[in-house]
Amino acid sequence: MPDKPLILFDHDGGVDDYLSILLLMSYDHLDVRGIVVTPADCFINSAVGATRKILDLVGRSDVPVAESTVRGIYPFPRETRRDSVCIDHFPNLNEHDTIATPLVREPGQRWLAAQLRAAPRPVTLLVTGPLTTVAAALDEEPALEHKIERMLWMGGALNVNGNVRDSEHDGTAEWNVYWDPIGAQRVWQTQFPILLCPLDITNTVPLTSEFIKQLGRQRRHPVSDLAGHCYALVSHQPYYFWDVLTTAYLGVPELFTTRDWETEILVDAPRQGRTALKPGGRVVTAMHSVDVPRFYEHMLAQWRR
Repeated sequence: MPDKPLILFDHDGGVDDYLSILLLMSYDHLDVRGIVVTPADCFINSAVGATRKILDLVGRSDVPVAESTVRGIYPFPRETRRDSVCIDHFPNLNEHDTIATPLVREPGQRWLAAQLRAAPRPVTLLVTGPLTTVAAALDEEPALEHKIERMLWMGGALNVNGNVRDSEHDGTAEWNVYWDPIGAQRVWQTQFPILLCPLDITNTVPLTSEFIKQLGRQRRHPVSDLAGHCYALVSHQPYYFWDVLTTAYLGVPELFTTRDWETEILVDAPRQGRTALKPGGRVVTAMHSVDVPRFYEHMLAQWRR
């Protein structure tokens, strides 16, 4: 029997990051070695607490959690960051006085480097936030690049508009790049394969009221109940399966088509954070299309487990 793929997960505490934890932990064919929380789209203490409590809920307190201490350049809006506080206070995550899932003592970027160094074979990085923690780990020990088999990243906008609406910016950037364009540019200098889940594909997979209602019909399952509450929290606004779609590729890659692009990360205003197409640039593979009805079905099935 072949060895299970080794996974290290780096997320930034947004609502869909917690949902990605629920999905990732439902895949028995993966060996998840740990989770790092990057302090970007969250308030970090709440995000770390919610992450650990979710792992307790799904019976995976064997997965350690580390808190990255990196900082970005352009902060996420406060109104999205505060969702981490709400989720950390959900009743179904606070039935117990103690948290079993361990919190790593050292900063997450150093712990990530240590995990790569100690891994018995190359690791898949799943990143659903900015690339700053990965960049910091590689800056600490550049030779660790060869321990990364590939990186799946929710980030960028290739042939569509970005989702940044900020002063002195032209609107071409996606937030996970914009938070720290220099960190993203650092990772773009590596040689390991990058599989991108850009806005081009996530824009085609919206969160719908019908999907939330379907989760409600199976709320007897604790994971479905938690997922339904998370999605209800953001249902007042346009919302998409950003991070969850990225994570799903690890479970059902057959639902996706991909395409290669030559790219660069721009760091100067007014296009800072844009993932631009550039002939001769860094080649990345991007998720190009997905079977949307089957994706929805897959999510509901995994969260019934």
